[in-house]
Amino acid sequence: MSKRELGRSGIQVPALTFGGNVFGWTADRETSFSLLDALVENQLNFIDTADVYSSWAPGNQGGESETTIGEWLKKSGKRDQVIIATKVGKPMGEGKQGLSPRYIQQAVEDSLRRLQTDYIDLYQSHDDDRDTPLAETLAAFDALIKAGKVRAIGASNYQADRLEEALKVSEREGLARYETLQPEYNLYAREGFEKELAAVTQRHGLGVINFFSLASGFLTGKYRSAQDEGKSQRGDRIVAQYLNPRGFRILAALDRVAEKHRTSPTQVSLAWLIARPGITAPIVSATSLKQLDELIAATRLQLDADDIEVLNEASAW
Repeated sequence: MSKRELGRSGIQVPALTFGGNVFGWTADRETSFSLLDALVENQLNFIDTADVYSSWAPGNQGGESETTIGEWLKKSGKRDQVIIATKVGKPMGEGKQGLSPRYIQQAVEDSLRRLQTDYIDLYQSHDDDRDTPLAETLAAFDALIKAGKVRAIGASNYQADRLEEALKVSEREGLARYETLQPEYNLYAREGFEKELAAVTQRHGLGVINFFSLASGFLTGKYRSAQDEGKSQRGDRIVAQYLNPRGFRILAALDRVAEKHRTSPTQVSLAWLIARPGITAPIVSATSLKQLDELIAATRLQLDADDIEVLNEASAW
């Protein structure tokens, strides 16, 4: 498995990031443990989670994903074989939100406890917090790095101007800088990243670990008509958002390239992302070993220039 650096952090990661939001939600404890074992075995050892995962599920309150990973780490003893990214900032209860130094200090200790580790490889701002000065947030992160509790920091859901400003603050104040950005990006959702954010990340040498890599499952080819909305809990939203002329063009291009390589739209979608300039390791999840096998296969799929042109043209914005 080839490795790529997360920005200028010195941390080397594989070509895909595994989305840990499924742990403690759509993957039970036993399944989660088997997925984590298989990820390490296949060198897909970069796991992205967040303190808030998966608070949206009935009966959950947040912290379930980190807790599951922590229990697996304790059982497996494989902490040195995985790279763990988590996030702070989303609502975790009364007074538990945002990027104030006080809350960051509290939240990181909570995450470390749930993960049963003494350090986090990549600690990310889950949302921009305009109520807290950037210098205060970055100083808090800088202190965590100096204390050895965090190796590098990243940003998620930042607009281009705010990301640029944060990087300037770090440089001016001599503070740790964001080494990564986590934006929404896939064959369908291109404009939001490509219009402004891509230039910022490339100019400053940031790593990009994009989420919704398969557009909530649309780019797997599973949803092709209104009748398909019953295939998942979010099927109605997927049908409403993506089944339009542009969406159908993208599916047709995926089918064409997949047939050429005798593979699936899922693998082609991910291979396109892996090949994109400036993209470090797209985030993608699985809830079974069979699905995981497809993700592993995607890292081995080499698209040629014609394939990429077909996909670029069909998904142009």
